Amino acid sequence: MHQPSQHPEHTHHTEHTRTAGSSGAGGRAPGTLVVSPHFDDAALSLAGLLPRLPGPVTVLTVHAGPPPTDAAVSWWDASCGFTSAAEAHRVRDAEDARACELLGVARRTLGHPDGPYGGDPGLPELADALREAAPGTTVLLPLGTNQPDHRAARETTLRALADRADLTPLVYADLPYTGHLPGWGGDRTDEALAASETWGEAFRELRGRYVTEVAHAARLDAAAWARKRAAVLCHGSQLAPLALDHGAFLAADGPLTAERIWSLAPGPHDG
Repeated sequence: MHQPSQHPEHTHHTEHTRTAGSSGAGGRAPGTLVVSPHFDDAALSLAGLLPRLPGPVTVLTVHAGPPPTDAAVSWWDASCGFTSAAEAHRVRDAEDARACELLGVARRTLGHPDGPYGGDPGLPELADALREAAPGTTVLLPLGTNQPDHRAARETTLRALADRADLTPLVYADLPYTGHLPGWGGDRTDEALAASETWGEAFRELRGRYVTEVAHAARLDAAAWARKRAAVLCHGSQLAPLALDHGAFLAADGPLTAERIWSLAPGPHDG
């Protein structure tokens, strides 16, 4: 991403067993393929629910390629303390490797550079990776709330999956963006998100094209939050500027402790 009462964790689907690291490149073994726009998005959005997804789980980071050799450091990377684009890429790649190891998931990176460093907005490597996915794979894509790289990853994934009825698409709430919604993670989250002028545009777009149902929802308990926090802290270079944009997003009762995934079916939402 560019930017303490305890509640029991719950989900709407049966928990699945997964095997860390056993999926092939691109998710060619059936399991779960998580489309993560940036190095930190899977940890921020899904670290609590990842153990409940069909295994093995692979995190596929889209904007993970090196920047052009002559690229000036982006405003975001400069705000993270980096003095060159190459340094930012090298450090963030290593951070992501540690986070995925801690989460017990396999990892694949694509060659698309981060948004500020240019690249093809059609994300052809992502489309190719999805075409290679094994039948029966569950593909998680970001909702795309208020972030252009997230939106591009969502649209490329939906286009690629249009001809793959053998794959199961799920959409996850990209945090901490959706977590700014008042009442986030409560009983009326979907209704509030759809009604929000500030945070609901991407969700309204989705419900205008598909029937959405909550597939998994969790309010992380203390143990699950500790595991997630450890994974998020692996991405330490991003945390100070994230706090400037998103406030106390690492609070024990903050937005990251509520995770949400929707299923998609053909046809617009009627209501």
